[in-house]
Amino acid sequence: MRSYPASATDSGWDARVWRLAGPIILSNLTVPLLGAVDTAVVGHLPDPAYLGAVALGATIFSFVYWGFGFLRMSTTGLTAQAWGAGEDEEVTASLLRAGAIALGLAALLLLLQGPIGWAAFAIIESSDQVEALGRGYFAIRIWGAPAALMNYVLLGWFLGRQDARTPLILMTFTNAMNIALDLLFVVGFGWDVEGVAAATAISEWSGVLLGLLIVRRRLPVGAIAAARARLLDGAAARRLFAVNRDIFIRTLCLVGAFAYFTVRGAAMGELTLAANAVLLNFLTFTAFGLDGFAHAAEALVGGAVGRRDGPGFSAAVRAAFKWAAIVAAAAAIAFVLAGPAIIDLLTDIADVRGEARRFLYWAALMPLVSVWCFTYDGIFIGATRSVDLRNGMILSLAVYLAAVHLAQPAFGNHGLWFAMMVFMGVRGLALAMLYPRLRRSIGDESAIPA
Repeated sequence: MRSYPASATDSGWDARVWRLAGPIILSNLTVPLLGAVDTAVVGHLPDPAYLGAVALGATIFSFVYWGFGFLRMSTTGLTAQAWGAGEDEEVTASLLRAGAIALGLAALLLLLQGPIGWAAFAIIESSDQVEALGRGYFAIRIWGAPAALMNYVLLGWFLGRQDARTPLILMTFTNAMNIALDLLFVVGFGWDVEGVAAATAISEWSGVLLGLLIVRRRLPVGAIAAARARLLDGAAARRLFAVNRDIFIRTLCLVGAFAYFTVRGAAMGELTLAANAVLLNFLTFTAFGLDGFAHAAEALVGGAVGRRDGPGFSAAVRAAFKWAAIVAAAAAIAFVLAGPAIIDLLTDIADVRGEARRFLYWAALMPLVSVWCFTYDGIFIGATRSVDLRNGMILSLAVYLAAVHLAQPAFGNHGLWFAMMVFMGVRGLALAMLYPRLRRSIGDESAIPA
């Protein structure tokens, strides 16, 4: 069992949070930067249909890939608990189990790419031009599926081992290559939407190959052979299945909410669709910034659960919340001050700029509303309380859909953004109500108030 100072008031927990959150925030910020480059590259093409097509294509893959985000989250939680308990063979076995599942699911996606593409474009309403461009994007990017899912596993495994530097290396490398290929394929070769898709798929494969090379060098000789005996352990396999099932349902609801947001925006016309695509970059910056503290909470809480360290659990929770709230407030101020300039960088289409500015204050408010759900997500994932995560998200989705159907007909796109705020708020509130029970189960009553 790995030892950590257990004092719930130990200021060293702030340093632990930042040791994990700092590299994660830096690496995560390359992801919205990539999205911003994608938007900027096609946003400067003469027709807004290119921007709409990339937005629709990216939404489809968000739904498909993020639906399997449980691969990262369950791997982080289970690995962190094994790491905290000092069970090194189980740490390695967690990687092997999750990797096998990832490759199996990726093979299924490739086999079913035809029906998946047909269903996706049948559900999403768009113009014929946007749909045709979006189909070209889909047909190319789907071939990155095995690498995309394995990257989830690798990132989760490294983080569960309290290693945030390697995910920083992998994500920075992958996204830097993606940006470079975006510029080469779209600006240099003139491949427009298909160039964006090809750049993404190639960079995903490059990143996973680098990650596997690092794993090979990090594991001691014989580690994989030693872990094979535990690979098919019945209890561990059943636990993995249960956690993955619940987080899959939770993630499906989350991605479905954002996909529905895009669908409802698309139904209001290409201009609204394009403006929302620009503003969603602000939401993405917010999400990946706050996710740094959520990921830190996953690793630290998981380790505390593995050690049965109640005071350490409470200290990790307090530190994660404190710094997440500070960063959320800073992001809100930055969006208010620099929002118009950011919009201008993302597109030079005058109508899209004007429409995006009309709804900018929603993007500025988002960090203050969403900080609670992001941080609570990390806490519950680290503790592998997947049933609570699932049930809280189902409730939040139901309230969100009701809000959309009540607010959008009356207030248009403002109503749609209001419903998204409701969704984020209810997510945090639902987990806050369940948090005291989690806190008591760790054996400590001194954690922050829910």
